[in-house]
Amino acid sequence: MKLTRLGKAGVQVSRLCLGTMSMGAQQWRPWVLGEAEARPLFQRAVELGVNFFDTADTYSAGEAEMLLGKLVRETGRRDEFVITTKVYNPVTFDFKSGQDLASLEKARKPNMQGLSRKRIFAAIDASLQRLQLDHVDLYQIHRWDYAVEVEEFMEALHDVVKAGKARYIGASSMWAWQFAKAQHVAERHGWTKFVSMQNHYNLAYREEEREMLPMLRDMGVACIPWSPLARGFLLEEPGAPSSSVRRDVDPLRKQYYSGESDRAVAAAVGEVAKERGVTRGQVVMAWLLSPHSASGGVTAPIVGPQTIAELEDLAAGTELQLSPDEVRRLEAPYQPKRVMGHQ
Repeated sequence: MKLTRLGKAGVQVSRLCLGTMSMGAQQWRPWVLGEAEARPLFQRAVELGVNFFDTADTYSAGEAEMLLGKLVRETGRRDEFVITTKVYNPVTFDFKSGQDLASLEKARKPNMQGLSRKRIFAAIDASLQRLQLDHVDLYQIHRWDYAVEVEEFMEALHDVVKAGKARYIGASSMWAWQFAKAQHVAERHGWTKFVSMQNHYNLAYREEEREMLPMLRDMGVACIPWSPLARGFLLEEPGAPSSSVRRDVDPLRKQYYSGESDRAVAAAVGEVAKERGVTRGQVVMAWLLSPHSASGGVTAPIVGPQTIAELEDLAAGTELQLSPDEVRRLEAPYQPKRVMGHQ
């Protein structure tokens, strides 16, 4: 698998990032893979040349970090890998009752979420303990914190880097003005700046092309989008029954991708795939990475395959080249929609 730089940073990452939201504890979400199922998937990713792995403290209430750390240590190739985690959301789940207590915890316990200096310092230590690593390569803020001054969390993130607990910092879904403000504050104070943006972006949701993606290109910041397959929506024929547990129970899939234009985009994916004799997943991945696309090509989409076959298919998509005409056909049906994914 080809490698590329993470924006202007010198570190090299694979063109596909393996996400671990779907690994950890099935009690957290019914589609999550346990250790026995996740291990061969992780091992195959490494064999394919994937060196970029994304997790977050909130995934499976910390279980995803523990599992990823264990799998990384088993390979003995820690220095080759780029390991990321995220901070912002509460790490709460009652495994005995199977109830997600995030909303209750937000109201009941102070300082257990967000981006205060106190929270960031506690969160990075907790993440490293779960991962059983002495540092992460990329530490990302999961969302923007409206309750904390930007100077406070940018300085705290800078201090995390200076303490050797993270090599780089990144951000996730937010407004372009917020990202620009954070970068400006960091530059003005001589603090560490973001090298990456993990945002909501795919063929069925392209609102990031308005301001965020042009700004990232101008700044030399990497784009590592989440939900690049539209939560599996783009992998299936419009109107066809879902083919996985996750797609059956995922409320955001119906919320984000249920319009007529979404179905038209999915149909275009199917047409191009059929003509090229490849899968829908390969076409979607190829579009994301294509220099001919409206984004100009992203750095590394974050994917969460459920099987080795799905992983291999997506990896093959990183090698597929689309013509400018194919790209235009894929993009033509898109209709603008409201911004989704910042909360």
